[in-house]
Amino acid sequence: MTTMSIAGRFRKAWMCVTVLVAALGFGLSGILLPQAGWGATTERVVSDPASGLAISGFDPVGYFTDAAAKFGRPDIEERYAGAVWRFRNAGNRAAFVAHPAVYMPQFGGYDPVGIAAGKSVAGHPLHWAIKDQRLYLFYDAQTRAAFLADTARILGDAERRWPAVEKTLTP
Repeated sequence: MTTMSIAGRFRKAWMCVTVLVAALGFGLSGILLPQAGWGATTERVVSDPASGLAISGFDPVGYFTDAAAKFGRPDIEERYAGAVWRFRNAGNRAAFVAHPAVYMPQFGGYDPVGIAAGKSVAGHPLHWAIKDQRLYLFYDAQTRAAFLADTARILGDAERRWPAVEKTLTP
C-alpha cells in the first residue's frame, strides 16, 4: 500500500473536479487547477491542462499594479511560453508582452518553500507575495508566512534546488 502526499491528494482531487466539470459541460475558467505546463525559457508554468491558462487566469501584471489577485479577461489574452495569460486591460497585456520575465511568477508559479525543500508544489494565485520586484505564489497561507519570515534562506535554497526539481516536472 502506498501513501500519497498532501500535494498528490490535492492534485488528484482537482483532476476529479476537472473531469466532473468537463462531463457536465461547464467551463474551466474559474477553477484553480495547478498543473505543470511549459514556462519561460527553462521554467515550467503552473497552468490548467484543459484550458492552458497560466495561474488560473489571474492577471500577472495586476499583482504589481493593483496589489491584488484579480482575474484577467478572456478577450485580452496572450500566448507565451506554452501557456495562455489573461489580463484585466490592454495596458497590462502590453506591459507583460514587453517584459514577461518581470511579471511571470518565479519558479513557474511553484511554491518556493516547497522548491527549497526539494519538492514541486504548485502555488495558488490567491497566496502570493512580491519580493524584490518578483512575484511568488504559495501553496497556502502558512507557506507564504514561512517565506516572508525567512525570505533570503528560502530563496537561496530554492534557487539551488530548482534545477533538480524542475527536471522532475512532467511537460
